[in-house]
Amino acid sequence: MSSPLPTTHQALTVPEVMEALRLSRFMVYNLIRSKQLPSITVGRARRVPADSVRAFMDRKLEEAA
Repeated sequence: MSSPLPTTHQALTVPEVMEALRLSRFMVYNLIRSKQLPSITVGRARRVPADSVRAFMDRKLEEAA
C-alpha cells in the first residue's frame, strides 16, 4: 500500500494533511485542537509531523477493528 504522504517531508502543512487524510481544514484544525493530531507552530506557520499523521491513521484503524 503506498502512502499518500510526501516521503521527503518531515513536517506537513495543514493543506498537505488535509489532502493525505481527505479531510476539511476545519476537521484538521479540530483534530489539532483536541490533541488527537500533534502539531508545532513556528512563528505563524503550523506544521504536523508526518509520523504523527501515520500514528493517527494507525490508531483509527485499530479502533475500527
